[in-house]
Amino acid sequence: MKRAIGEGVRYIFQGNSSGVANALTDAIKKHNRRNPDDRVLFLNYSAVDPALTNEKCNYWHFRFDANADMKMNAMTDVIKTNDNIKSVYIIGQDYSFGKAVAAAAVKFLKEKRPDITIVGNELHPIGKVKDFTPYATKIRASGADAVITGNWGADMVGLGKAIGETGLDVPIFTYYAANDGITKTIGASGKDKIRLVHEGVLNPVSTDAYKAYHEGFKAKNPDKDITQYRIANAVQMLAAAMEKAGSDKPIDVAAALEGMEFTSLHGEKLMMRASDHQLIQPIHISVHTDENIVFDADNSGFGLVVENTIAAADTELPTTCKMKRPN
Repeated sequence: MKRAIGEGVRYIFQGNSSGVANALTDAIKKHNRRNPDDRVLFLNYSAVDPALTNEKCNYWHFRFDANADMKMNAMTDVIKTNDNIKSVYIIGQDYSFGKAVAAAAVKFLKEKRPDITIVGNELHPIGKVKDFTPYATKIRASGADAVITGNWGADMVGLGKAIGETGLDVPIFTYYAANDGITKTIGASGKDKIRLVHEGVLNPVSTDAYKAYHEGFKAKNPDKDITQYRIANAVQMLAAAMEKAGSDKPIDVAAALEGMEFTSLHGEKLMMRASDHQLIQPIHISVHTDENIVFDADNSGFGLVVENTIAAADTELPTTCKMKRPN
């Protein structure tokens, strides 16, 4: 970050992980306080620790992804309507995001389905587990009717593969079980079991504009996938804010971004909430399948099809943010 600022960069995009985002938001806040004529804006497209737009919110940070609590709120809205789910196992990585997912799952399940029993709630070392078979075996032995995990990267690949190999046949609600080799690895073993909470619509195709965007990307990058649609939202909204402000100065652009309403490539209405700089948008729950797929992942024939959509207005949660604005 210091090197980028030294080279004249005034806009910093970052997503994975929340640990990095927490360090960046603190550093940028200090930099801007000490250098009022040389300010920087932090555009967060994927770090979803709720604290970033609650107790740790600051004027120079904007989040374009729904936070972990918002996603869990959407996920548990779906779980609460499934009477077959009477017990849940929660598993995640042992750091700020994994802990936030677990806490939100316990909170929302208690509020919406107090009859559901949490039969497991554990954290594992992040990026250090080579074989998730013992965890998958424990989940199966618990008799859980559903699993909730915030795992991503190699930890999601390992957990998903192990769950598939145990033959566990229950819904697996996830934050990051798609693309980057995860979809291909899970393959048929995750069909109709793996669920993903996310923004943007992949299947069915949402709009002609998004179809053209996706096809154009794949033509240039046949071995890659668009894994985070919100990055396009962030770049487009930044450009729109610069045009609205008639300026590329972060102080002017931040003011234009606050409260901005925007229509995404998916045709969805987005709004950057001014009180905490949290983007409000529809949230979807999709299922991992090889049926009715137009755009797959990992060139595997498997992909995501939307099962449930939570309207943008219904995804909003209160914020504890007490933002200090610049003079």
